[in-house]
Amino acid sequence: MAVNEENAKPWAAARGFGSRIGPDLGPRVAAAIVLGLAAAAAAWVGGFVFVAFWWIASVVALWEWQRMVSADRLNERVAAGALGVGVAAMFALHKSVLGSTGALLLTAGAVGWIAGPPARIWAATGALYAGALVVGLGLLRASPHYGLAAIFWLFAVVWGADIAAYFAGRLIGGPRLWPAVSPGKTWSGALVGAFAGASFGLLLSGWSNRVDRLFWLGLATAVVSELGDLFESALKRRFGIKDSSNLIPGHGGLMDRLDAFVAASVFAALVATFNSNGSFIASGLFQW
Repeated sequence: MAVNEENAKPWAAARGFGSRIGPDLGPRVAAAIVLGLAAAAAAWVGGFVFVAFWWIASVVALWEWQRMVSADRLNERVAAGALGVGVAAMFALHKSVLGSTGALLLTAGAVGWIAGPPARIWAATGALYAGALVVGLGLLRASPHYGLAAIFWLFAVVWGADIAAYFAGRLIGGPRLWPAVSPGKTWSGALVGAFAGASFGLLLSGWSNRVDRLFWLGLATAVVSELGDLFESALKRRFGIKDSSNLIPGHGGLMDRLDAFVAASVFAALVATFNSNGSFIASGLFQW
């Protein structure tokens, strides 16, 4: 049976579109919806529920990192790290920058000591990495006036950058960003993603009298989130693994989903801390 040439062209174009997007779109969307709704609900409730939610995420990330580093005394390292990160999270809940920072450093030292000389530095770094997630977010959310806005602004910037980079990279293509570390990422995706993240954050914030500063802050945060993604890719290359774990069926581990958000949240917390004049740091993101 002959195929009408004119009817075949749109069909072929559709096939080309689908092949450029890739088969992983479905799992990515499903994971994003589930995790995004849970994170948004926890942010809305705030307080202990919010910190507990992100403490669990931090402990999972800690476990995934420690698995990559070494199997030796894994349970002891994760247990000590979870306890220490929990203490740091409680300090963050009560807006103590010094207390949470000190607890994180002590936790990293303990985890590194348990790991022993061969893996000491990497194990300690993993404790800092995982704990910085809940501490940064906890300190930002503690503000009664700006906390919720800060968290949802972060969501808008990071998720906006990730979604835009994914589609732009596949539909536009072009030179690879860092082929040796992450062959699928392109310069087009990174650039479109960064500007999209900044724009989404600006749209959500509503601080019209600080449009210029918030845009540049959003752009910097989006770039940092993309660097966080590359950092985790380089880390996995360093230890010769494809995914941080298999917790999300067919789609890797929690670190694979949170790598960009960890970097962005820590960066935002640092900017907020150095720009805040009050006891709650979240105002430092919006009151320059």
